Amino acid sequence: MKCPFCGSNDTKVLESRDTEEFSVTRRRRQCEKCKARFTTYERIELNIRVLKKNGTTQQFEREKLIRGLTKSCEKRPITTEELEIIVSKVEAYIMKKGLKEIKTIKIGSIIMKELKKLDKVAYIRFASVYKDFTDIDSFMEEVNKLTKKD
Repeated sequence: MKCPFCGSNDTKVLESRDTEEFSVTRRRRQCEKCKARFTTYERIELNIRVLKKNGTTQQFEREKLIRGLTKSCEKRPITTEELEIIVSKVEAYIMKKGLKEIKTIKIGSIIMKELKKLDKVAYIRFASVYKDFTDIDSFMEEVNKLTKKD
């Protein structure tokens, strides 16, 4: 690991810790040259294809999910950490099932389930794009379903 302070490749791991909710390993490191300390995070890179509604496939991209969630949650009291947890739940589902390909509809349903518990406004924003409402009536039907459960 290259030191972000001096660029030396001579660093050592002081401490490692697995963080269960993120499926990430946190490592506290120290540069042998400049003695600076820094933290790195290791995450398994999924080699999964995503089957889109139009029949095309593309590589699974964690960052793309984070960007979409960030837009849905704009100006809402939701932290970046909470969004990371939602995406980690999608990844955990993929790993648990041993999938090589996943449909966008399944990714969307996992995300919507988590958003519904977290913030109903963010849920509706995400649903409006994900479900591709064609008119105001279908949008209002979703809002009514959401309010009836409260």
